[in-house]
Amino acid sequence: MKVVVTGGAGFIGANLAKRLVGTEQVTDVVVLDDLSTGFESNLDGVDVEFVRGSILDPDLLNSTVSGAAAVVHLAARPSVPRSVKDPVASHLANATGTVNVLEAARAAGDVQVIVASSSSVYGSNPTLPKHEDLATRPMSPYAASKLATEAYTLAYRATYDLPTLAFRFFNVFGPLQAAGHAYAAVIPAFVDAALAGRPLPIQGDGTQSRDFTFVDTVTTVITDAIVRRVSSPEPVNLAFGTRTTLLDLIELLERQLGHPLEREHSAPRVGDVPHSQAANDRLRALFPDVVPVELDEGLQATVDWFRSLS
Repeated sequence: MKVVVTGGAGFIGANLAKRLVGTEQVTDVVVLDDLSTGFESNLDGVDVEFVRGSILDPDLLNSTVSGAAAVVHLAARPSVPRSVKDPVASHLANATGTVNVLEAARAAGDVQVIVASSSSVYGSNPTLPKHEDLATRPMSPYAASKLATEAYTLAYRATYDLPTLAFRFFNVFGPLQAAGHAYAAVIPAFVDAALAGRPLPIQGDGTQSRDFTFVDTVTTVITDAIVRRVSSPEPVNLAFGTRTTLLDLIELLERQLGHPLEREHSAPRVGDVPHSQAANDRLRALFPDVVPVELDEGLQATVDWFRSLS
């Protein structure tokens, strides 16, 4: 079985590629990435075919997807603040790029397509936990573009009978997640600052909450979906209903490191939602055997990885 991973040199993609290479049913893993946010070094020692290029290149996509049994579409322009700064670029990568991937899969014939949407599509809807039938209210261009990602994917299933699965990711974290840049996610930003002895950067008062999901859990679910060829006519939350405030996260990190951490507050980020927590009934129905990695275990693995870089 040939599997193509778009954005496979990125944080989630590279972790997924490593898992797929070790999966008996998968014979070939092809990574397509333009390295705009990913790093080819993330794939060092991983037996994949690496194709450098963009999902905005239909001809390259067609040739890459040809002969594949599945495409895991992770290539995207991430980050709410990045989308606020340049909404058109986010639309092109996340909406137009997804249509290109779906068209390549349709041309190749009967290719399973698994895409990454985001919990950000729920936006300002205050209901907790977030279940997939809630009204979506995007608060940023990024969220709107990810809603387009899943909407196009489900539309292609309905229109062309393409086997698809649209996951809504919730605050995925773990090894290979980059820090040290303006758009870094909260956990790598916190861990990087803590290990360097800098104050932890907190946008807002720290009471905002998230449903953190360790990357190994995500790659386990996606790999199982490929092996069993799971599809769904509806979006599926990929998270497990936890709710952790940033202040609670800092306390956990302090316990793991064994000392208090200085904090530096700034204004809340435009487009950020205050609270995020997933309902996981639909996920559990499709993947009843999955056992998620607990936050403290995943955070420790992330800390260990950051320490290995020094």
